Amino acid sequence: MIVLGIETSCDETGAAIVRSDGEVLSDVVQSQVKLHAPYGGVVPELASRDHLRNVEPVLVEAATRAGVKLADVGGIAVTCRPGLSGALLVGVQAARGLAWALQKPLVGVDHLVGHLLSPFLRFPNLESPAAPAYPFVALLASGGHTALYRVDAPSIASIRELGATRDDAAGEAFDKVAKLLGLGYPGGPVVDRLAKEGNPDAIDLIWPMRRRGSFEFSFSGLKTDVMRWVEKNGRPGNDATLRDLCAAFQRRVVDTLVGKAVAAASSEGAKTLVLAGGVAANRELRERALAAATAVGIRLVVPPFRACTDNAAMIAYAGAQRLERGEHDVDIEISPNTALPRVTRKGRGERAARA
Repeated sequence: MIVLGIETSCDETGAAIVRSDGEVLSDVVQSQVKLHAPYGGVVPELASRDHLRNVEPVLVEAATRAGVKLADVGGIAVTCRPGLSGALLVGVQAARGLAWALQKPLVGVDHLVGHLLSPFLRFPNLESPAAPAYPFVALLASGGHTALYRVDAPSIASIRELGATRDDAAGEAFDKVAKLLGLGYPGGPVVDRLAKEGNPDAIDLIWPMRRRGSFEFSFSGLKTDVMRWVEKNGRPGNDATLRDLCAAFQRRVVDTLVGKAVAAASSEGAKTLVLAGGVAANRELRERALAAATAVGIRLVVPPFRACTDNAAMIAYAGAQRLERGEHDVDIEISPNTALPRVTRKGRGERAARA
């Protein structure tokens, strides 16, 4: 089965055609980074309008690159949560219209499920790691989400959140610190590049939520500590100091992510740890996660860079799994929140699923 995927949850308009075994026939992404860069972050209304302009040409390009007609797909999958409501609405309405016109089954996909299943994608002319075996533990870190999950099968019912951030997501912290330092948007790649040449021990910053046994995160305190350092010392005018500050900040984020991810995999008895989401493209995160996982006999799986950031291929693949189980949606409701349930742990009481 080949499936058309549509992704418009935030600031990327994406369309892809993917086989149910993960082979990517086409994957088209129209980025809005330049549009939002002057504002230092995503402006929801601008994002929605740009999706409206781009969704049709992106769909046409996806079909052209795949060498198929949209009428040839076996079904349509579209991101329906979480995300910006206006942005999600553009994609869902486009998917509804196509499904009706082509008489194809339609399924809504949770954006986070797409990220968690991204290691199963196989892009042409691009080396991809061997797909992970179930069950596995995944660290999903991006601009809007940072959480740990146990994944037992490719369905929402088989995925459980083990712990998540209480405030800023990791990618959000990178962007805010970059803005504070005058490095532009998006901040993650710039901070990573500068950190590579800096000394992470040269500047003393707090370590965010290192409590052992907890799989939850908190990065707002670290972000505030960087802000206080700048208020006291001024924005670094010296290149070496700027590199050291970026290195100190990044080391604390990365070590926290890696430490909790490896601990969660060990606690769950998982043999495989997956990194997913935009922050998984971070050089230091990949390097330190590989070293830490290997040291305790856990296999690390990281998707190719293009599969880490938002894309429609992961939505198409996740939708294909639903369609092959005979599922389809008569109607699709959009939501700014995810529907993945959390694990209940001893001594913590019942934690409600996110609606």
